[in-house]
Amino acid sequence: MAKKWSRLLQNLMTNTMQLPQDVMMDLPRITMIGQIHIYIENHRGLLTFSDQEVRLLLKQGQLLIKGKSFVIKTILPEEILLEGKIDAVSYLKE
Repeated sequence: MAKKWSRLLQNLMTNTMQLPQDVMMDLPRITMIGQIHIYIENHRGLLTFSDQEVRLLLKQGQLLIKGKSFVIKTILPEEILLEGKIDAVSYLKE
């Protein structure tokens, strides 16, 4: 019940103050350029990395990126820039 009220309050503040939802609700911001670049902000850490799969921890669940020839171009505490051929991006519930 407390989570429901918290989410309702966050939505109200976001709409009233016209703030971006990703900032107020701690959501990831994902920017893709074609199938070759993906930039993810506001993640909680890198769980697995291989040349065919990347798994990131989010506040609620995980983000799974599948493809080929992955290379991490930039990695910061809450941001990552990944290059390669991206085939799929999916959210996983914990």
